[in-house]
Amino acid sequence: MADPRGFLKVRERELPPNRPVEVRLRDWKDVHAHRQDGQPYLKEQAGRCMDCGIPFCHNGCPLGNLIPEWNDLVWRGQWSDAIDRLHATNNFPEFTGRICPAPCESSCVLGINQPPVTIKNVEVSIIDEAFDRGYVTPQVPQRLTGHTVAVVGSGPAGLAAAQQLTRAGHTVAVYERDDAVGGLLRYGVPDFKLEKVHIDRRLAQMEAEGTRFRPGVEIGRDITWEQLQARYDAIVIATGATVPRELQVPGKELGGVHVAMDFLHQANAVAAGREVPDQITATGKHVVIIGGGDTGSDCLGTALRQGAASVTTLAIGKRPPEERPAHQPWPTDPILFEVSSSHEEGGERDYLASTVEFLPGEDGSVARLRLATTEYLSDGRRVPTPGTEREIPADLVLVAMGFTGPETATLTEQLGVELTARGLVTRSDDFSTTVPGVFVAGDAGRGQSLVVWAIAEGRAAAAAVDTYLSGGTELPSPVTASTVALRP
Repeated sequence: MADPRGFLKVRERELPPNRPVEVRLRDWKDVHAHRQDGQPYLKEQAGRCMDCGIPFCHNGCPLGNLIPEWNDLVWRGQWSDAIDRLHATNNFPEFTGRICPAPCESSCVLGINQPPVTIKNVEVSIIDEAFDRGYVTPQVPQRLTGHTVAVVGSGPAGLAAAQQLTRAGHTVAVYERDDAVGGLLRYGVPDFKLEKVHIDRRLAQMEAEGTRFRPGVEIGRDITWEQLQARYDAIVIATGATVPRELQVPGKELGGVHVAMDFLHQANAVAAGREVPDQITATGKHVVIIGGGDTGSDCLGTALRQGAASVTTLAIGKRPPEERPAHQPWPTDPILFEVSSSHEEGGERDYLASTVEFLPGEDGSVARLRLATTEYLSDGRRVPTPGTEREIPADLVLVAMGFTGPETATLTEQLGVELTARGLVTRSDDFSTTVPGVFVAGDAGRGQSLVVWAIAEGRAAAAAVDTYLSGGTELPSPVTASTVALRP
C-alpha cells in the first residue's frame, strides 16, 4: 500500500490545470497539461489509493489494469516498475490515459464517500514518464513461428491484436484503408484530445518489433477477402463500427447536413497538414450538433477552433444528473452530466430537443432547424411534443448520433461470415467467426464501445488466434466475447 493514511490526509482530487481557453482555442494542441515540473500532487493522489482487499477498480476496467500496484510504485517514484505493471495489462496507456472515460474511477472504493483516486491521470503520467526516460523499447520475439496473420483495421483493437501476435512470434500485417495508420484514433479523435505523436511513437515501437503496416489498402476492394484468406493463416477483423446512425427527418438530404465523422475526419487531416478539397468547415457558421456524446463534444471543440459563429448541441433526452442516481449504485459506471474540455470552451447545450425538420434557405442548403420538446411515452419511445415547435439558425448541421455497426457488404459477400440481428459480426466466446481461421475484435463484433474494451478484445482475440495457430498460448486473455460492461 502506498501511504496507509494517504486517503485521510488528502481528501480531495487534484488534477493538473487545463491550458487557458483563450490560448488553446488558437491551436490544435492537447488541452491538458498532464504533467508539470515536480508534480507533487501526483504522489499525493497516488498515495490516496487504499490498496483495497477487493480492488473494484480492476473490475471497472475491462483490461483488468493493476491499478493499486502502479499507484504504489508511482508514490514510491519507481517509474520503471510502474510502466512494467501498466504494460502488463494495457498495450496503449497513452491512448486510454487520454480518451478513456475512466470507468475504473467510477468503481474506486474511495469514491463511495470521497472523490475517487485520479487513476486516469496517474496512468497517463506513467506512460509519458516512461517514454521520456526511454523505458518503452521494442519487445522483439525470440523466435518466429512461421505463421502469418492479417489484421484488418488499425484502431485500438487491431493494433492491440497485432502487437500481441507479433510478440508471440507470428508475422503480422495490419491493413488500413486510410492513408495513415490509427483508425479513429488518427482521424476521428481531434488533436486537442490526442496528439498524433502518441500514435506515431507507438507505431515506431511496433514496427521495430516486426509488425508490418499496409495503409491505403481497402480489403474487399483493393484486395478481396478471399485473396487475403489464401495469403494468411489467420485473419482478425478489427474494422470498427463505422456505419453512422441516420436521422430520418424531412430535409436530411439538404446541403450543409453532414455526418459528424466526415467533418472530424477532414478537420484532422487538415490539422495534420494534408489538403482536403471542398472541406466541410464551421468558419462563420451557425453550427448545430445533434447528439450529446463524445463525438458531439469533439465536433464542438473543432467547430470553435474553426471560428464558428455559434455552436448549439442538441440532446433528445433529459439532462443527466450531476450526482450518482439511486438506480446506478456504486460500483457501476453511472450516466452523469459531464462537462468536457470542449464544453468549457463555449457553445450552448439543449436537452429534451427533438429534431423535427431541416429547413432550406434561398440557396437550397440548410438554414434553419425546427425543434420540438421531447415527450417520453409509456413504452419508452421519445417523440416530439405537438405545439412546442420552434426554429433555430443552422448553416451547418453535424449528426453525431453514434454508429449502428460495421460495414459488412464485402465481408459477407466475399468471405461468407454470418452477422447477428444487429448487423454485427457473429462470434463465439473465443472471438472466432463462423469462418474457420477468421476472428473479430472490437466494435465490429461488439458494437460501438470504449477504447478500453477495444484494447481488451484485441488482446483476447490475439490469444485466441495464437491458440488456433499454435495449439496453445501464453498470451493473456482479459475478456471473452460475451463479457458485458458493468453499466445499466
